[in-house]
Amino acid sequence: MNNMNQMMKQVKKMQEQMMKAQEELGTKSIEGTAGGGVVNVIVNGHKKIQSITIKPEAVDPEDVEMLQDLILTAVNDAMSKAEELANKDMGKFTGGMNIPGLF
Repeated sequence: MNNMNQMMKQVKKMQEQMMKAQEELGTKSIEGTAGGGVVNVIVNGHKKIQSITIKPEAVDPEDVEMLQDLILTAVNDAMSKAEELANKDMGKFTGGMNIPGLF
C-alpha cells in the first residue's frame, strides 16, 4: 500500500510539472518568415497568432496571390516551429509518445 501512495505522489507531481510546462508554452514566442523576411508571423507555444508583419515591398496590387502565399508560408512556418517546441518541451513527460489532446 505504501508503494501505491508513493506512486500516486509521483503521478501528482508529474501532472503539476506538465501543467506548468503547458502554461510556459503560452509565454514563448516563435517566429515564422517568408519571402526573405518580408512577411513575419509570431505565434505563441499554444499556436495562437500574436502578430503578422508585412513589409511594404511585399504589397503589390497586381499580385495579391503572391502576398497570400507569403502569409500562408509564414504562418505554416511558425506553426511548424511551435509544434516542434511543444513536442520538445512536453516530450520529456511523455517519453516521446504523441498523446492526442495533451498539447
